[in-house]
Formats: sequence, C-alpha cells, structure tokens
Amino acid sequence: MSQGKRKILGAPLGHDVHVAGTLRFLRLAEEQGYDTEFLGPAMGLEGIVQAAQEYRPDILAVSYRLTPELVPALVQELHDALIEVGLGNIELIFGGTPPAAAAAAQTGLFYRCFSGLESIDETIAYLQGRDRQPLVERYPHQLIPRLAAKRPYPLLRHHFGLPTLADTLAGIKQIAEAKVLDVISIGPDQNAQASFFRPEAMDPRQSGAGGVPVRKVEDLEALYAASRTGNYPLLRIYAGTRDLLQWAELATTTLRNAWGAIPLCWYSELDGRSSRPLATAIAENLAAIAWYAQRGLPVEVNEAHHWSLREASDTIAVVMAYLAAAFAKHQGVQHYVAQYMFNTPNGTWYNQDFAKMLAKKELLASLHDANFQSYTQVRSGLASFSANLNQAKGQLASSMHLALSLQPDIIHVVGFCEADHVATATDVIESCEIVAGMLHNAIDGLPQIDHDPAIIARKNELLAEAQELLAAIGHLGNPADSLGSDPEVLVAAIRAGILDAPHLAGSGVAKGLLQTRLINGACVAIDPDTGRPLTERERLQRLALQ
Repeated sequence: MSQGKRKILGAPLGHDVHVAGTLRFLRLAEEQGYDTEFLGPAMGLEGIVQAAQEYRPDILAVSYRLTPELVPALVQELHDALIEVGLGNIELIFGGTPPAAAAAAQTGLFYRCFSGLESIDETIAYLQGRDRQPLVERYPHQLIPRLAAKRPYPLLRHHFGLPTLADTLAGIKQIAEAKVLDVISIGPDQNAQASFFRPEAMDPRQSGAGGVPVRKVEDLEALYAASRTGNYPLLRIYAGTRDLLQWAELATTTLRNAWGAIPLCWYSELDGRSSRPLATAIAENLAAIAWYAQRGLPVEVNEAHHWSLREASDTIAVVMAYLAAAFAKHQGVQHYVAQYMFNTPNGTWYNQDFAKMLAKKELLASLHDANFQSYTQVRSGLASFSANLNQAKGQLASSMHLALSLQPDIIHVVGFCEADHVATATDVIESCEIVAGMLHNAIDGLPQIDHDPAIIARKNELLAEAQELLAAIGHLGNPADSLGSDPEVLVAAIRAGILDAPHLAGSGVAKGLLQTRLINGACVAIDPDTGRPLTERERLQRLALQ
C-alpha cells in the first residue's frame, strides 16, 4: 500500500448486494490518488466493522439501494458499532438511490450523501477536497486548471445565446445552477459580431438574429455576473467578424474569456461573413491570435471544419488542421485548443471520420514541444442532426460516443434541437445530460477502435496525401521558412486552387474548381467528368503545380 495516501473503504450496508455504484466511486477515487479497498456485497455490520478495524480508512463509503425506510436503523447501528471499537472519527459518506440518500442525510451522521443526481464535478470536488472551499473558489476560473481538476472526465462546453439579453441572462443562471456544463460559449447576434464597435452600421431589423444582442460593455459584464452561481462555468465568446483585437480585449476584460476562438482564413471574402480581403483577414486573425498568446491565454483556431463544412476533401481538412496549429504556434500560442468536428460533411461514415481525426491529431502531435501543447476538443457536426428531436438525441449520444475514442479534453456539446430551433437553457441542460449519460457508460474500458486495420490504413493514406499537399504549399514560399510562418503562402495556395472546396465555386478569391464526393463514407476529390477519385498528386498535376 502506498504511504501517505488517504484511504477509502467501500461496502454496502446490511445485506445489499448492489455494488456497481460503490466500485465506480472507488475507481474514481483511485484516479484521484486514494488507496481504496472494496469489502464486497452483503458482508453485514460485523464484516464492515471488522474490515474498518483492519484497514483503518480515513473514509468509510457505504451504499444502500433497497428499502429507504430501513436506512436510519442500519446507519445508527453502524455508527454505534464504530464508536464502540474506537473508530468514531472515520468520515462517513453514503451513496444510494435518491430516497435512500435522503433518508441517510436525515440521520446527520454523514459528511456527504450521494444520490446519483450529482454532476461528476461534485464527486470529484469532494475527492479533491475542493468541496470544503468557499463555493466561489471551488471551481477553477481558467481553462488549464479546470481541465486538471476534472480529469479523467472531459470538460463540457455548449453554445448559448437567445434573441433577447434578458432571456439569455436568465438562461445562463439556469444552466450554471444545473451544474451540467463547464464552459458556456456566448453567441452574440450577427450585428454584434460585425458591428459592436460600429453601432451606426447595425441593421435594427436583424437585432437578435443568430444570438444575443449585446450592445454595450455592461451587457457583457451582466452575462458574466449571471454565471457566478452553481458550478461557476467558464465563459467564452466568438471572436467577431471584424475588429478582432478590440473584441479580444473586450471579451477578456468582461467575460474572462476562457480561450480565444479565431479563424485563420475565414470571416473574410472567402465565406462572405465579412468583406475583409483574404490577405487582410488572415493578417488580422493572426494579430488576434498573437494578442492572446502574449497574455498566456489559450487559443482555438477555427479552420479545418470550415473547409469540411464546404465539402472540401478529407485531405484538405487534415492539412488545414495542421496549418492552423502551426500558425498558432508561430504566433507564440502555448496552449492550443484543437477542435475536431465529427459527422462533417454529413454522411461521413464513422470509420472514415475517425481515421480523419486520427490523422489530424497525429500531425498536431508533431508540433508539440515544451512551449506548445494541444488539447483535444470534439463536437458533432450541426448539419448531421435530424429535425426529429428523438432521433437527434440518439445522434448526439452516438456521435459523442465515437468522439470519446479520441480521448478528448473538451466535449463541445451541440444541442440536439438545433435542426429545429435555437437551444433554450432547458435544451442545453438536456443535451449535456445526454452526453453525461454516455460518459457514465463509456468512459471506462472503451474499445480501442484506433487499432482497427481499416481505420489505420485510411489514417495512413490521409497522412501520405497530406504530405503531398503540404509539399505543394511549401513550394509557394521561401524554402527557408517553415509552414505556418508566412500568411502569403496561404493566400497563394487558395488562389492557385491547392486549397479549395466545392462551395467556393464563384468565389472571387478561390478557384472553386474542386469537386468531391462521399465514396465509401470518405470525402474525396474526384474527376468532375468521370467521378473517379483523384489522388493529391493527380489533382495537383491538373493544376500544373507538379
């Protein structure tokens, strides 16, 4: 047995044979550094007391899932027996059904009674001793400490923003008090994203379109204040589609922005969400990334999934995941949040999807060093959800069950209702509870699908194709420069059609010539005349680049 570790003895009360919950709690305690001992089912009072005398635990965790009316007598009997043998100072905790836990709590003999309705945060906070701290100090207020506090479970994040400020404030408070979510991503409306600092340019007819109509600094401060309850979730907000440096400073000072989420090529003439010329947009986006990096704040670069949303090939998505991280590293980012959007394009098969994510993750890992670390954030593709809400709930759980195999640090929960309506606070809570239920069943002993030969083969194919594409992009710049250091190379690659997507047809800056199809569940480049899949070498040759 390890020296200096706190010890927990777990056992069911009376002759209860239900032990699954006790074992799960003890496993979680071991992950938090405890020595644990499990007594086994139906050992009775004498067996528990004898084990406590031998093991001398700091904590005795007892459970009961049978008739709640029997709990007070069983508990009192145990308490008296422990005092009799000189063990009255052991900290007692209880776990059982909600009625049993309520009955145990009424005895006043337990430090904590767990009913199964608690969030995993609450259980981990108890094991880490954080539940003894003042509530405001119990939950870390920065991303990296919060990740560490919740492991081995990932943080949950969800987007939220309703068409009125009042409803959004009330919803944030409701979500925080439900304790189901670690990060609330504030979605401002389109007017705010484009023109918060230029109110004269706002279209009053579009107020509340796409999110909450924040119009002044005090609105953002009120959003933060509304979240200071429950489990004190972190807040973050979109980067804005222009004036990104001003948005960065505003978000950090008002919302304590958990991390900056900034595109690399987008919110520009490329997608029409901004009128910024592509080169100007990339320069401004990189300046905003550098602003966060200079302050030691984490950054997410929303890039790869934007290409997949426009049905670019899986190879291009893998390359852009890598380049986004490389540019962030070059700007000085130390803590990089890498988002992996599954189910995109809609119709992607699970095995192909996972292979694509593994290829992305492997390339990003090649950038890791003492000054750069990426954190894995997974999410479902919004377009993949059915408007049938019951089906959508199944799709959410299924998608995140697959994504869990990527060992995420953060799960970006997408509301199951989004194909039908904007998520209300109740929808956000339900969506997070669906994912929490999946985690409860799947986080331990998940099959290692990354060992599947077909998935490995597709991952390796994507990595090889990505190297072809990266080499072609590299030839556009100075050979002495590393990829990720020269934004003009990106502009040139897009203008040349090396980086392209079907949805960019008619673009004034991209070629828009690339045609792709889902073939056996993978999104691949094809010959537009024959439908035959093209390798990157073949595609680049047709662009007269090789």
